[in-house]
Amino acid sequence: IMASTAAGKQRIPKVAKVKNKAPAEVQITAEQLLREAKERELELLPPPPKQKITDAEELNDYKLKKRKGFEDNIRKNRTVISNWIKYAQWEESLKEVQRARSIYERALDVDHRNITLWLKYAEMEMKNRQVNHARNIWDRAITILPRVNQFWYKYTYMEEMLGNIAGCRQVFERWMEWEPEEQAWHSYINFELRYKEVDNPHNYDAWFDYLRLVESDTDADTVREVYERAIANIPPIQEKRHWRRYIYLWINYALYEELEVKDPERTRQVYQACLELIPHKKFTFAKIWLLYGQFEIRQKNLQNARRGLGTAIGKCPKNKLFKGYIELELQLREFDRCRKLYEKYLEFSPENCTTWIKFAELEAILGDTDRARAIFELAIGQPRLDMPEVLWKSYIDFEIEQEEYDNTRGLYKRLLQRTQHVKVWISYGQFELSIDSDDRIQRCRQIYEEANKSMQSCEEKEERLMLLESWRDFEDEFGSFANKERVRKLLPEKVKKRRKITAEDGSDAGWEEYYDYIFPEDAANQPNLKLLAMAKMWKKQQQDEDEEEQEEEEEGQQVPQGKEAQESPEPEEQGPAAQREQPENEYDDRDDDEESSSSSDSESDGGDRQDDKTEQTKADTENH
Repeated sequence: IMASTAAGKQRIPKVAKVKNKAPAEVQITAEQLLREAKERELELLPPPPKQKITDAEELNDYKLKKRKGFEDNIRKNRTVISNWIKYAQWEESLKEVQRARSIYERALDVDHRNITLWLKYAEMEMKNRQVNHARNIWDRAITILPRVNQFWYKYTYMEEMLGNIAGCRQVFERWMEWEPEEQAWHSYINFELRYKEVDNPHNYDAWFDYLRLVESDTDADTVREVYERAIANIPPIQEKRHWRRYIYLWINYALYEELEVKDPERTRQVYQACLELIPHKKFTFAKIWLLYGQFEIRQKNLQNARRGLGTAIGKCPKNKLFKGYIELELQLREFDRCRKLYEKYLEFSPENCTTWIKFAELEAILGDTDRARAIFELAIGQPRLDMPEVLWKSYIDFEIEQEEYDNTRGLYKRLLQRTQHVKVWISYGQFELSIDSDDRIQRCRQIYEEANKSMQSCEEKEERLMLLESWRDFEDEFGSFANKERVRKLLPEKVKKRRKITAEDGSDAGWEEYYDYIFPEDAANQPNLKLLAMAKMWKKQQQDEDEEEQEEEEEGQQVPQGKEAQESPEPEEQGPAAQREQPENEYDDRDDDEESSSSSDSESDGGDRQDDKTEQTKADTENH
């Protein structure tokens, strides 16, 4: 034990003690050591031997060796972007642009936020004159990193060098949407100055933005000057679609003078100048006329407002102008003027049913029912109307409100002379039912009968079905059992049919299924339908007979028990022994055979005839 202990002990070396801790007289730095090493060239390695490639095989070996080295470096540390860039630049030096592009894409998958990588990638494409590829890279870069101004500067510079001024401006506009620093805006301004496009002039949206900026921090004179410059850019073509944005420059100018500067006289001049500029013979803007009239009303100058709107109606009458002028006079409670304006309006547009209705409603509100009725009569007498059903409904509702039920019935009859629409009949019946009288149910039923009789020749079977369904609902609520059954018998039968489809070029497009309605009178007039009904009845009768025979067989198969079975034995249950127990009744076997054969022949003949009839009926049904 002592020997092992002694062997396990080791001598610990003593720590050297520095006796003199004072700094040395000559100090040596790390830089000095490196410099001395460089001077002595202690680690000098000989340069690699120059290799001269003479054939394609050696070149391929060289490429393989280099690529393997690059791939090994990338595999060791994928995040070192310099390895990727060196690899791609080496491939580019060999004119292997597609391989270099693939390497850059792999590098972007590793770190897509590396600015240098994007720049080297785009510069490679531009160096090789791959413009569309370069545009694609810049678009991706500014989409992923929109706050990197270097991308925007490079992109705009490339487009400008290519002479794509519109594309460069578009890139600048995209850049400005991110609200960059001031230098970016100056670059955009200098770009526009280089191409002398200071007054981009019929772009009215740009004028709106400029005016909004000027109005926020300048005086009134400067704003007026800018407005005058803006409105001087008159659209070159006298078409309304080119003037729609331009006209709002005048509107904003007038509102600025009225609300901000509070100069009514200058506002009036702006409106008048605008109205003189518009070519009213070709088109006009009702908005300008109405705004001018409302401005004069605010200035308590009613005469000028009426004069301006009257001029508008005389020069260029429009629906919007008439409606606005009439609304103004209604607010002023000038009903005589409203009547005159309605008359002028109807002379301009006699087919406008809404105007007739509004005119009659005005007279009804004023309590002059005779004038309202006369207006309605004039309206329904017009040869051409845009919404005649609305006009007739308004006239009928007016008479109902006045409780003139005879006049209402007369209107329904006059309307039914012009149209036999099912909704008119139903509305007529509902009207009679709504009147509080003793014979209202009888009158309503009579109308339904007349409607059904008049619509029997109607080709639209759905409309007649709608009428009968409405009649059925009426009878369910108010009619007797006999009336309900009568209407039920009038309802049609829904039948599925097929018809050929013809394409637009006249070729056969196959068959389609549709539903048709067969009314009772139609079924009586068509022999095929009679045959179909007879076939259905025969089929039902056969089913009933089959069911009866099946029930008899089930009863015969049951075993009889007790005296009832002995007293009334079934003929089918008598066997040969039972037949031998009848010695008194002996017959000639030959006669029995002949009789049985003759009876069986007759039965078979009758069955064959019945089967022939059955087959014929089925064939007719299938043909139908």
